Amino acid sequence: MTIQKTISLKPFPRGFHLITSIIEMHFPEIRQIKMGILHIFIQHTSAGLTINENADPTVRKDFETFVNDLIPEGYPKFIHNDEGDDDMPAHIKSSFFGNSLQIPITGGKLNLGTWQGIYLCEFRNHGGSRNIVLTAMGE
Repeated sequence: MTIQKTISLKPFPRGFHLITSIIEMHFPEIRQIKMGILHIFIQHTSAGLTINENADPTVRKDFETFVNDLIPEGYPKFIHNDEGDDDMPAHIKSSFFGNSLQIPITGGKLNLGTWQGIYLCEFRNHGGSRNIVLTAMGE
């Protein structure tokens, strides 16, 4: 069985945001799959996806701080800045984190570890709504 759905996330502020419950709420079809995989793909070049700590919000703040230190806005060698100082850094951060994830489905549920959650990594100051393509495959 293969099920695919595209969901639009509300605009999130810049930062790292847990979206696990949003995905589960908007894709209840996962419950039909006993064993399989959920592929998650974000259709944007200035945001990303990752899996990490789901309990302590300071982890998400530390991600934001570190990534901004690593890939700063206003870097003088960037040429592409059509949409502002956060434009090119957002593209690099998106490639750094990636645009897709694969998560096992077991017994109709995402088989994440106890402390794992799915992050939307919003790298723009005003990124707007983000589209996520969810494809569940399994039996």
